[in-house]
Order: sequence, then C-alpha cells, then structure tokens
Amino acid sequence: MMPAALRLAAFYLAYFAYVGAFTPYFPLYLAGRGLSPAELATVLAMPQLARIFAPTFWGWLADRHDARRAVVVVSCAALAAGFAAIPFVPGFMGITALVATTSVLAAGGLPLVEAITLSTLAGRSGHYGPIRLWGSIGFILAVLLVGAWLDRHAAATLPAVLLGLTLVALAVALMLPVGAASPRSIDAGTPPLGIPASAWAVIGAGFCMAAAHGALYAFLTLHLQRLGYSGKSIGALWTLGVLAEIVVFFYLPALFRRYSLSAILLASLLAAVVRFAAIGWAAAYLAVLVVAQLLHAATFGAFHAASVAAVHRVFPASAHARGQALFSSLAYGGGGASGALVAGWAWEKGGPALTFSLAAASAALGASLLLWLRPMKLYEALRMR
Repeated sequence: MMPAALRLAAFYLAYFAYVGAFTPYFPLYLAGRGLSPAELATVLAMPQLARIFAPTFWGWLADRHDARRAVVVVSCAALAAGFAAIPFVPGFMGITALVATTSVLAAGGLPLVEAITLSTLAGRSGHYGPIRLWGSIGFILAVLLVGAWLDRHAAATLPAVLLGLTLVALAVALMLPVGAASPRSIDAGTPPLGIPASAWAVIGAGFCMAAAHGALYAFLTLHLQRLGYSGKSIGALWTLGVLAEIVVFFYLPALFRRYSLSAILLASLLAAVVRFAAIGWAAAYLAVLVVAQLLHAATFGAFHAASVAAVHRVFPASAHARGQALFSSLAYGGGGASGALVAGWAWEKGGPALTFSLAAASAALGASLLLWLRPMKLYEALRMR
C-alpha cells in the first residue's frame, strides 16, 4: 500500500477538486434549474448552516468509536449520492431538502481528515503543509478544467462532473490511514467537556479570521468588477492568492521549526488587518491589490495550518477528532456565516470601504484576543520549538 502521507495528499487533491468544481459553478446549475436569486441563496446557505453544528456530532462519534475513517467514507458517499440524485429532484423545496440532508451527512469529513493527518504525523505538524498543498492544487485544477468544460457543455452536466469527483474522493477515503486510536479517558487536568481554556482562544481567533474572510468570499469579485477589472484579471487575482497559499504550505516545515504556533497565528491576523484594509481602500491600485492577494499565504495558508496544529496540541488525545470538528463548526461555520451576513449589511450601508474595514476590524479583534489571553499561558501551550 502507498505511504500514509501520499494517501492523505491524494485525498486532499480529490476532495478540493470537488470543492473547486462546486463552489464557483454550482450556482450556475441552480440558476439553470430555474431557481430565483433568493431561492438560490437559500440552497447555498445549507452547507454553511450544516457546518455550524454537524461536524461536532461527527467528531464526537468518531472519538467515541475510533471511527474517523469510517465517518470520512460516509461523508464522501453522501456527497456522491446527493449529486447522483439531484437531477431527479423536482423544485426548489426538493433541492433544498436534498442539499440540506447531504450537507449534514457530509459535514464531518474534512475536519476528521485533518485529525487523521495530524495524528499520522505524530508531532511533526510542520509536515502538514506539504500534504495539504495538494488540496490547493486540486482546487485550482478543478476551477480551470471545469470552467473550460462548462464553456462547451450545458450547466446541466455539472452534477455528473461532481458525481465523478466525489466518487474519486470516496475511493481515496477508503484507503486513508485510520490514525492513532483515541484514549478512552480524558487526560488528567482537562476541564469539563474535555475543552481546555486555551482551546477557546484558538477557536475565538479562528472565528474572527473566518468572519473577516466572509466579506472577501462574498464581495471581492463584485468590488473588483465595480472598479473596472476584467473577468480574466479577477480570475488571475483569485488564482494568485491560491498560489501564494501553496507556497506557504510547501515551506511550512521550516516555518514551524522557526516560529511558535502562537506567533504564526498572531502574525497572520495582523497580516489580515493590512490585507482587508488595503482591499477596502486601495484596490483601484493593481500593485496594492497584488500584494493584498499574496497575503492570502498568511491569512489563510499559514493561519489554517497553525490553527489545525494548535487544535491538535491543546485538545487532549481523547478529543482530537472532536477538537477539529468543534473548530470547524464554531470558527469556519459560525465565523464564515456571521461574516457573510455582516458583510451583506455593510455593503448595503457603506459599500466596499465599510465592508472591508469591518473585516479588518474582525481580524484585529482576533489578534487582541490572543494577546488578552496570554495570562492563560496560551503561548506556552502553543510553542512548537
């Protein structure tokens, strides 16, 4: 059998290829099915809503029964079944119910793969980056190739493409390593529910960072269109950010050897303050925008890698899967949804300047949270050297 690191990299490649096909192009399919903008937005909200609560249940189940790989397999199988069924489901209500059900069943997969990866690496958290970068590569490839496919074929063919990609992810999930077995008892000295106080600092910082990115994902393209950037230029700028993310994943082992996780988290949040302020106030200048997109290496790449490593470190061994799921639920699910909602309000009230200023403020709040919690010895808990 192929090495564990290679199997994990293959899963990230396959899974994020699916994400790269789904995220930008599924709205086109829904519009082609005749859904109104409000109905389309409702369907697209289902995965985000499921991400708030469902991963925590799946993480608890995986820890309780040492069933991490099994839950990932169920997640991928649910996605494949959903895309196989959606062409035959009539109407807005039917599509919404199907997407909601699929999202709940699939929500635990990725956080548990993060837990399996960190467990397999056995303390060598810096090696997470060279594995995870294959997810970014899969995302870029899918965005480009599926976009080219849809230039020549109807959007009605998208479910078949998504079905194929999720079946590949399912096949790879069956070969994932199981990761280290979870101890049955909570580590000594752990607070009730197995959640250390330092973990709440990591989750809070993640919530603030995800909320800041909610504005980016919802309104960057519209902001740049209003400034007169062409579609090709906007696509190139998005791709630039993902390429920067790949570079930081590649150099992550050296980064983790040199700096503590707490320092990486704090620096990433401060970089986000600069990035979102620049986008809000100076995106008309291409050079400024290029630098802002390159900072995606810090605001997503370095921050995400340090976060999953920090969660693995501050949660007891008996709750690693639960910890990754809780972080995904509260930080990415809750933070991303909250950030998008606030950004929608800010866009209507004050346009891009207010929207991205609030995103910068959210990142600043996350940085302040880490500094405020220093007396809780968060920094000592997250030192990797």
